Amino acid sequence: MKGKTFAEKVLGSPVGSIVFRKPDLILSHDNTASIEKIFRKMNGQRLFDPERLMITLDHNAPPTNAKLANDYQQIRNFVSSSGIRRFHDAGEGICHQLMARHARPGMLIVGSDSHTCTAGAFNALAAGIDRTETAGLWKTGETWFRVPESLKITLIGQLPLHVYAKDLALYIIGMIGADGADYLSVEFHGEGVKQLTIDDRMTIANLASEMGAKNAVFPPDEVLKKHLEEDFSGIWADPEAIYKREITIDLGNLFPVVSCPHQVDHVRAADEVEDTPIGQAVIGTCTNGRLSDLRIAASILCGKKVDKGVQLLIIPASREIYLQAMNEGIIQTLVEAGANILSPSCGPCLGTGQGIPADGINVISTANRNFPGRMGNKNAAIYLASPALVALSALEGKITSLPKGKGYRCNFNRRETTTFEIPPDVNRRFNGVWDYREVNNLNTDQMFAGNLTYAINSSEPEKIAPHLMEGFDRNFAEKAEKGDIIICGENFGCGSSREHPTVGFTCLGIRAVIVKSVARIFFRSAINQGLNILVLPEAVKAYRPGDPV
Repeated sequence: MKGKTFAEKVLGSPVGSIVFRKPDLILSHDNTASIEKIFRKMNGQRLFDPERLMITLDHNAPPTNAKLANDYQQIRNFVSSSGIRRFHDAGEGICHQLMARHARPGMLIVGSDSHTCTAGAFNALAAGIDRTETAGLWKTGETWFRVPESLKITLIGQLPLHVYAKDLALYIIGMIGADGADYLSVEFHGEGVKQLTIDDRMTIANLASEMGAKNAVFPPDEVLKKHLEEDFSGIWADPEAIYKREITIDLGNLFPVVSCPHQVDHVRAADEVEDTPIGQAVIGTCTNGRLSDLRIAASILCGKKVDKGVQLLIIPASREIYLQAMNEGIIQTLVEAGANILSPSCGPCLGTGQGIPADGINVISTANRNFPGRMGNKNAAIYLASPALVALSALEGKITSLPKGKGYRCNFNRRETTTFEIPPDVNRRFNGVWDYREVNNLNTDQMFAGNLTYAINSSEPEKIAPHLMEGFDRNFAEKAEKGDIIICGENFGCGSSREHPTVGFTCLGIRAVIVKSVARIFFRSAINQGLNILVLPEAVKAYRPGDPV
């Protein structure tokens, strides 16, 4: 009898099965305002179980305009009237950091955010879903899951000095690509896991979304037991479990890396991009805003001054972390070095908070995405790196590696993702078919900009449609007609869990989207909205402009 993977055990069925389960926790954040409206459209009156909900105000905290402030107040009123206890108001922190208070081994957790997978650090099966599905869960408490195949990553050895969990996560993404773990459950095994702290594991699990994974998970080991200060059995894969793919990584061979614009899998050794000038540095977000990250930054910046041409933003991931950093003198060290400290929140990561970069500025950040326009300005370029490398680069005014002069190089044996933008004078519509067949990894930021996500709710389809594809093909929203078909390449709809693109396509009357492959959350969202997604790589390859479809 074959063994079972972690996902097979949690979901209670073999790979490929479709099962219906009741999640232990259902996460939402600022998008709760939109979710409640969808819930009411479903004739939702009472929540299935308020004890299962966790709601956090973080993406636009504190609100920067009246519309957002009204959304926040709507959410507070909803929480109060519904008896929801797991509520974290603006300033308390980022949802994925605060989830650390609630996630426990063996739980099934879903959230209306693609980085819900962060909770895999706590031996939970945690996955992102869209807003409509979240509203459905509020009403029924149950949703469907496809039991995923699994990727086993075995870690051996120890991380060298100046190499961090962020380097490991980016290295994996660089090695397997933005869709290298598409719809997979990623399990981390091996002796090397034991040296990874819970903070490290949260960083790595957080970035599982950027390799296309359904979830990432760590074992219920002594490190977790010490962190939770409680005993538990947890759930883990059998030794005889069968995996779609297995990878072994010697941590001792790693070196500092940087993800370069405009795709997360554009990973280079820091040495390869050293001396690239920067104008802004960001340390924080759900990926690297924890106390250990701030300690690392402070140790590098202590007694020094940030380069005069650099704006350094520090964003603690929670109020608790902020207070701890104050008590340890970390905040004073960072401020004296020239940093601006922002309220615990998502900050500029999505492109809606404080800290939007100017045109032509290179930003180095500890965040998790660097798509065009991700931080609110498509004319800026975002590099992703560890807190140590970001802090050091802020001092120098240019990307700077530790240790210097080693000449490291990344040699990944794979095709690198290309970022596309269709020029305004180029027509891609032929006989009602939009021809994007050579475009891979078309992400949701390009389909619907992050800085519009909370200006326009997903419950307002008629307002979404005029902005569709603005970051990719400006002709689309103007010329698309009811009955049109979209043909595109691999990993269609990767990135954020925002459902605006699927809502907008449905509103326009798009008849079908034919792709080589599709990102997991986008696929679920398309089903929820009644948008036909056809995964037919042979058809995409065979299509030529003008062909009848």
